[in-house]
Amino acid sequence: MPSPPNTIDVMLSTLNATDVGSLDSVVEKLRLVQGELDALGQAELARRTADTIEALRRGEIAEFKRGRAFLQSKIGHLRP
Repeated sequence: MPSPPNTIDVMLSTLNATDVGSLDSVVEKLRLVQGELDALGQAELARRTADTIEALRRGEIAEFKRGRAFLQSKIGHLRP
């Protein structure tokens, strides 16, 4: 399902903003992205977002960064 470019840009901007802020604010940003992906019918990417959140909560920073980079790449490819 093609998604509006504006939605994709917002998700990418939100992911880029996860470099700063408290743990709770970063998790909140990731949950926003997860919700947008669910709304677009991208269940697999939404699940990967949940995995990335869990990696962050466990303190696995390298895994969190890998997950975020993966999401940025895949979301960028959702552009029509």
